[in-house]
Formats: sequence, C-alpha cells, structure tokens
Amino acid sequence: MSRRPDTGLCGVLLLNKPQDFTSFDAVAKMRGISGTRKIGHSGTLDPMATGVLPLLFGTAAKACDILPVTDKRYTAGVKFGLETDTQDIWGTVTAQSGKVPSRAALEEVLSRFTGEILQVPPMYSAVQINGRRLYDLARQGIEVERQARPVTIHALTLLDYSEQTGQGTLDVCCSKGTYIRTLCHDIGEALGTGAVMSSLVRTEAAGFPLSACVTMEQAEQAARDGVFPSLLLPVEKLFETLPVITLGEAQARMFQNGVRLDLNRVRCTKIGGNHAVYGPGNAFLGLAACDFDRMELVMQKLFAQRS
Repeated sequence: MSRRPDTGLCGVLLLNKPQDFTSFDAVAKMRGISGTRKIGHSGTLDPMATGVLPLLFGTAAKACDILPVTDKRYTAGVKFGLETDTQDIWGTVTAQSGKVPSRAALEEVLSRFTGEILQVPPMYSAVQINGRRLYDLARQGIEVERQARPVTIHALTLLDYSEQTGQGTLDVCCSKGTYIRTLCHDIGEALGTGAVMSSLVRTEAAGFPLSACVTMEQAEQAARDGVFPSLLLPVEKLFETLPVITLGEAQARMFQNGVRLDLNRVRCTKIGGNHAVYGPGNAFLGLAACDFDRMELVMQKLFAQRS
C-alpha cells in the first residue's frame, strides 16, 4: 500500500494535550490529522496530565534541543494524607496517614521549596540508569538508588486549600526536568503527612501560555475545513527572546551555505549565546553564535533552505 505524500508543513502547533494521551500518542494522532510525518515535541507530558504541548512540524523539529525558553509552569492538584508508588493519585497506595496539615503549616513549608532544590527522580520516570529506564525497573518491582538532581522552583503559590479534605492546588513555575509529583511527595514528607499529586495541567511551555493552544478536536475540524496550516505559528516564534542579526543578500546566501561571516561586517550585539538570524525581507534563516575571539558568526542551526 502506498504511503500518503507528506504535506510539507512547517511550523509550531500549540496543542492542549488531552488526558490519557502520551506525548507520543499526541504526535501520532497529529500525523494522521495533518498528513505530516515529521513532527517533534518540546517536553514530555505524562498521560494523566493536560496542557501546553508544542508540536514542531517539518524543519521546525530541528528546534527541539535548542529552545531558548525551557522553563515550565503548572497548575497541580495535591492531596495530603497518603502516598503511592507513583507519587500521584493513579498509583498503588503504599501508606495512608489520614493526617492533613493546617493551611499555615503548608504555606510555611512551601517557602522551603522555592529556589534551587534537590529532587530524587521517581522510579516511575523515563530517567535512565545503566541504560535502563526507571519505569521499566519499577514495573518489575525493582527499586534502585537514584542520585538527587538540582532543579529550580522559580515560584510556588498555594491557590486554594481545604483543611477538611486535605486537598489543594499549587501554581508552580519551574526549570526543565522538575517532577511535579515528586515536589508534591516531598512537600508531604516535610509535613509528616504524606502527599500525592492529584491532577496536573501545564499552563506554560516554551514561553507559550495555555490560552494560545488548540484542542485535538479543533485541530481535526481545521483539517476537515482545509485550514489546518493556519493553526501553525512560524518557527521563529520560538526564538523571539533572542537578540536579532539581520544580514544582507550576499551575507544571507553565504550564511545559508555554511560560510562563517566576518563579525566586523555584521551588525550584532556584543553578547554571547545564540542569535536569531534574518535575511532580506525579514526572512528567518536560523540561529548563530558570535565568536568574538575569532570575530566570526558561526551557524548553530539552519532552518531556511540552502541557497
């Protein structure tokens, strides 16, 4: 059976991932909806979680490992008085104290979890140890020692809490690699009550808010109406926080062919790190770094087609 030709779409779709979909499921579903085979995503979301999942179509998939904004934001439900093997409400209960903290005690403990903290990755996670995924070991009933890793909690706010039910809601702004269910577990441990994550919505990723996302149903309808490409943002939207370099026609052609440009002939900021590079007509070309030791503009990633 012949394969349907690829649509050649390129850009970023901000999907509000539905519950009970893995990130891979969401990508597979979107391949069927859009007719595009090459789709990547920026940041895995667990099946029970919903919220912002940027999907990168075509050459935009090159951006997966070089996104300038990697912090995430979540709204997380937390339930006190029990613990599970997965650190969330969907796991097997391993301890049940029935204790719930007072609001004052909870707010005091939250202050200890702001800033740079150490987290031990949960056994039910995709972290690899000696070439094996922790969740594969956990499903075999094997628990191994894990090294604590530094993560940063930029802001942690209690949105609501009931001392009667022991249930609350947290707003968490954090660095890439933070496990929210581990955060809930550790807060419960610090309070001596135990706690699990009871819900999770990612409200921001790659600098994009949940309000900018479309649902799977909206994407399907757009495909039926023949307007699916209008849902895609241009890839340069991912790099709006970077300083900009604009090249002339001849420089743009050389840049696209991998030539290192003389920084003495390029107008740029005198700062390190990646820059977003544009050509004539404000056409986005790719990313480059300024090597001030050699005074060269060095391509990091090309998104435009070579001249």
